[in-house]
Amino acid sequence: MRLEKIEDIQNFDNNNFVHPWEYMKDVGKNKRMFAEKAKGIYLYDEHGEKLIDGPGGMWCVQIGYGRPEMAHAISDQIIKMPYYSPWNMSSSPSAILAKKIAELTPGDLNHVFFTTCGSTAVDSAIRFVHFYNNVLGRKKKKKIISREKSYHGSTYLSATMCGKNRDKDWMDTATELVHFLPDVNPSRRPKNISVDEFLEKKISDLENAILKLGAENVGAFIAEPVLASGGVIVPPNGYHKRCLEVCHKYDVLYISDEVVTAFGRLGHWFASKEVFGIEPDIITCAKGLTSGYVPMGACIISDKIFSEISGNSAKEATFSNGYTYSGHPVSSAAALKNIEIIENEGLLEHVHEISPYFQQRIKDLNKLPLVGETRGVGLVGCVEGRIVEPENAGALELDIEMGSRIDKHCQALGLIVRPLWNMCVFSPPLIITPEQIDEMFNILEQGILRTAEELVQEGLWKG
Repeated sequence: MRLEKIEDIQNFDNNNFVHPWEYMKDVGKNKRMFAEKAKGIYLYDEHGEKLIDGPGGMWCVQIGYGRPEMAHAISDQIIKMPYYSPWNMSSSPSAILAKKIAELTPGDLNHVFFTTCGSTAVDSAIRFVHFYNNVLGRKKKKKIISREKSYHGSTYLSATMCGKNRDKDWMDTATELVHFLPDVNPSRRPKNISVDEFLEKKISDLENAILKLGAENVGAFIAEPVLASGGVIVPPNGYHKRCLEVCHKYDVLYISDEVVTAFGRLGHWFASKEVFGIEPDIITCAKGLTSGYVPMGACIISDKIFSEISGNSAKEATFSNGYTYSGHPVSSAAALKNIEIIENEGLLEHVHEISPYFQQRIKDLNKLPLVGETRGVGLVGCVEGRIVEPENAGALELDIEMGSRIDKHCQALGLIVRPLWNMCVFSPPLIITPEQIDEMFNILEQGILRTAEELVQEGLWKG
């Protein structure tokens, strides 16, 4: 690709392509990297430079890039039959995938509603909760309890469930439908209480919210096992199990949002039971379902609640929710091939073997200047930078500047970090090797050190 051609395409990008989370002040002036080629854990930019994809796309490229067998599965299905209407017919790939997912989920989560992505999976889960309670004659039982710093999607309904306030500064949501619980990050607990005491407080937060709102008004509690976009926040041990017990006590459904944690990210097909000890009523997933090769999501519902409103209990009801591309045959073929690759190459076992080293390398970064905290579980982690304490005036602006500089240095050195304000998050492809983990975190270390030196030289930080 010639330089002038690249410049033309950059102009197309600035003038015509509205990106997610577009910062309107910079419209027309962005100089984004172009991902033009990919292989394994690496992306190649418009100049042919190779970069490690630290975030694994958007937490999703489990099997890595450039898999010929995935390309063949997709193209074969396109040639054979690219689309059918899910309203009045089905296809073998869709039905086989639904059965396969039901085999992989915990407990009796056997009813799979296919969606287009994680946002629509969460949207469908919330709509199902409302539908479920309508059929049961409990039309007031609609409120959803969520958590601060959570992220559940960007459709109107799924965005309503998000607890990241900055994402909603300029956007409207259905605030009457949701109640947020306080931060569950153990590292943010008051200094005078233990982790066990903090856990008890978090469980009380949930129970007190249900009592305050009225159990007759609360339809569900939605929780990511690990709050990914909130900064890879891992709640205290036992948190999810205790929350599930509270939900069952008050007849509140439990939605486990596994859009990030499912399909191997924590070394299991689903993390809800194997890692956190729960069998939720509903699980949502996407991302790793197809390793990002094509769009797809799913809302998976338990036999128990499905049976209460189907068959002789249906009251002539129709779950009138769906998408043109629900159960898309090409996406289904991709998901089946993705699962096959994960199984055949033992990637779940590989994650178990490599995660301790991955987490140790993250932990080692605590020794560096600017690093306030590191955290993670499985093959997902976060390095949070901190120039001054969060309560200080100007802390946010300084932290954003720091994150931007670390990102710039790392990209120049061959690593994509995708900073979330002052946090660098990592969820690399599951195929990553120990040597590549070293390469990734060595670059990050250099990026942090270069940023620290710059900030001291410019008088923005005393060191």
